[in-house]
Amino acid sequence: MKRFTVLFVLFAGLAFCAGGAMASSDDDVGELKHHVVESYSEIVLASYQDSLQLAVALNDALTAFVNDPSEESLAAAREAWLASNEPYGQTEAYRFYGGPIDDEDGPEGLLNAWPLDEAYIDYVDGDLDAGIINNTEDYPEITKDLLISLNEVGAEENISTGYHAIEFLLWGQDLYEDSAGKRPATDYSTAPNAERRGQYLLIASELLVENLQDMVDQWDHENEDSYFWEMHDGPADVALTNVLTGIGVLAKSELAGERMFTAYDNQDQEDEHSCFSDNTHRDIITNFMGVSNVYRGSYTRIDGTVVEGAGLADLFEAIAPDLNAEMLELLELADQQVNDIFVPFDRAIVNAESRPGVFDAVFTLQDVGDKLVELAASLDLIIDTALPE
Repeated sequence: MKRFTVLFVLFAGLAFCAGGAMASSDDDVGELKHHVVESYSEIVLASYQDSLQLAVALNDALTAFVNDPSEESLAAAREAWLASNEPYGQTEAYRFYGGPIDDEDGPEGLLNAWPLDEAYIDYVDGDLDAGIINNTEDYPEITKDLLISLNEVGAEENISTGYHAIEFLLWGQDLYEDSAGKRPATDYSTAPNAERRGQYLLIASELLVENLQDMVDQWDHENEDSYFWEMHDGPADVALTNVLTGIGVLAKSELAGERMFTAYDNQDQEDEHSCFSDNTHRDIITNFMGVSNVYRGSYTRIDGTVVEGAGLADLFEAIAPDLNAEMLELLELADQQVNDIFVPFDRAIVNAESRPGVFDAVFTLQDVGDKLVELAASLDLIIDTALPE
């Protein structure tokens, strides 16, 4: 992937003003803005391509498991699910501004909605007949259209599709302090409604692949009708407002607030993001990585190659170097703090010795969101880091 050599030309033409601030021509800044938008779009596409690739691998593992249920094939399917979440977690930075993932027609609710009411899908502790899978009278046949139609019907937690539906179907409820869920492979062989459970799992996986393929198509620059061209050809300030809003809302409100502080405050594992697999610590890390990727203009693909170009950091170094330095310091601190959170997260939020680490990370991520508001203002842009209504 090309690196934008225009940066060297632009920075060569920048001059320092009194007090250390940098000045440049409006044309230079305008050109740099467009390159930031372009590199952002390349990073978005690459991370969705990686997410799609690993979703296909997950589907293959799930198919192998359903066709031959065993503890070994179940373990392989779980590993594939964990792997598939690594790139997808980073794509959460592209939400919250009405882009293709979460506009009125976007598939976000079918991909990664949470929290999930387990009893909406399958049996739970104390109710072995719960869920769509065991309700053969109302749902005699499990189909793709059925699962789509039932998603979030009646309540936001009535989730029937996406990563977390698949997660629950692989791990079951997490009723244990010392491990994730312990769903047995026999749920897909000798247990009641085993065949329906397998059908549900594979349909949910198929939907995951389809919706990620849609995201790849929406950001593909070879598709003349894609969102890529809408962002690329539109005003750079509008695009930058969206980019900054996406990472600002994720850092301050969604990640620090909904995904971390709510669970911290309630001390309830039902409020953590990946509560069945005990993978919430990786959700937090990859979500933060998405924020950092966008700000720095760099994304490391699953094969190790790096997609990089002009990032927000380059733009703000040109127009607001002091603020940019403060932001980079916050990102370094947040990176350290989210990686230091005690694992598993459901223990981190209840253990007295580990709770302060979660709390510190929450506040730093909120500071990241606030600093993004300041940085946006240096461009005469206004962003709102609150979650959309």
